[in-house]
Amino acid sequence: MPVDLCARATTAEATIRSWLRVEAALATAQGELGVLAPEDAAAIGPAARLEHIDTELLWRETRNVGYPILSLVRQVDAALPAARRGHVHYGATTQDIMDSGLALRLDAAADRLAELLGDFGDSLARLAERHVRTLMAGRTHALHAVPTTFGAKLAGYLGELARHRDRLAAARSRVAVVSLFGAGGTSAAYGARAPELRARVAELLGLATTDLPWHVARDSMAEFGLVTALLTATCARFAREVVDLSRTEIAEVAEAAGHHRGASSTMPQKANPIESEAVIGLATTAGALSSALFRGMEAGHERAAGEWQAEWQVLPQLVSLGAAALATAASIATGLRVFPEAMRANLSADGGLIMAEAYLMRLAPVLGRERAHDAVYQAAGECRRTGRPLGTTLAATLAAELPTNLAAELAGGLAPEDYVGHPEKTVAAGLALWRAPD
Repeated sequence: MPVDLCARATTAEATIRSWLRVEAALATAQGELGVLAPEDAAAIGPAARLEHIDTELLWRETRNVGYPILSLVRQVDAALPAARRGHVHYGATTQDIMDSGLALRLDAAADRLAELLGDFGDSLARLAERHVRTLMAGRTHALHAVPTTFGAKLAGYLGELARHRDRLAAARSRVAVVSLFGAGGTSAAYGARAPELRARVAELLGLATTDLPWHVARDSMAEFGLVTALLTATCARFAREVVDLSRTEIAEVAEAAGHHRGASSTMPQKANPIESEAVIGLATTAGALSSALFRGMEAGHERAAGEWQAEWQVLPQLVSLGAAALATAASIATGLRVFPEAMRANLSADGGLIMAEAYLMRLAPVLGRERAHDAVYQAAGECRRTGRPLGTTLAATLAAELPTNLAAELAGGLAPEDYVGHPEKTVAAGLALWRAPD
């Protein structure tokens, strides 16, 4: 499998390239505004390239300095003609370059996350359309509740993913912002034209600009990371559904088949739901990592003292985890095998008592809701003892209280397909949310 674009955007090479892009854009804008001589500014762009960076030296010196930009700037400066040196990183501070580079990488990652989210949602939408009337047991507290359809179940995911799409777009708009405010956030070293300079650098990089320093205002970064964790959590909810419905005793769905796919090393009969298990693991990790972002928001004064560094570890991992979870969940949905016959058969797993609410609602207009509830409750217990159908039991025990036609209807039994609500409307609503134009 090729390296995913999200993972590629978080590599060390991509990180260094993003810093170099910011340094080059800064020099270009300073040349245009007369902060640097045009000749000096023009020379910096060609020098700010990865081939001029000794990465081993960069990381070695980073361990000594604590930050990578001093070494980066010195190496770019050394790549310049002697007459053009001394103008790289003019007025900038390390965090300006690193945060602006991070904004570039998260902007690119958001593109890929949105694409992967679209693939997952589209796969679920196709399943929901195909199974809008596929009967199955709805379960609450892991027990049979009322009949539903597989399509209606999946429609809920479509609404959730549509909301995530909105969250991702909003978070992206708040992280794709340039940071050029100097050492203490005052922009003093950038000179009188600092706002113009910042706006031009943002334009060159394809980022938004702002007049508010955000060296220690990390809420937007936290938001982006938390959105990726939310994405993985929804993927995990779907994956858990697949694991549960794949159980031998239920066997209503299964992941795609394949030679030795999900095989056990010792139990030859096994075909484990491996993709679903992977997604659950990814989400477990993402949820735990995302909590560190709140600590990052505690940074004080005008520059963090360790809190910022947590982002260096957490954000790249969250982006990669989110991408992997979305891609794997889409694969599960695309290859999912659905067994309608098993779903239908499982409706009678508790002797047809899944229809208890339906019987209650038929009796309520005659007996009142509370009396009807108690009658069905008692009848359900008797059915479990005797094995008799619920409708027959109710018709017999309530014969003196019911109109003849209602007693006959109950004795004949109520059909699950007549008590699923409005699956077509539910699926249509989910599809409308998912397929709504941006």
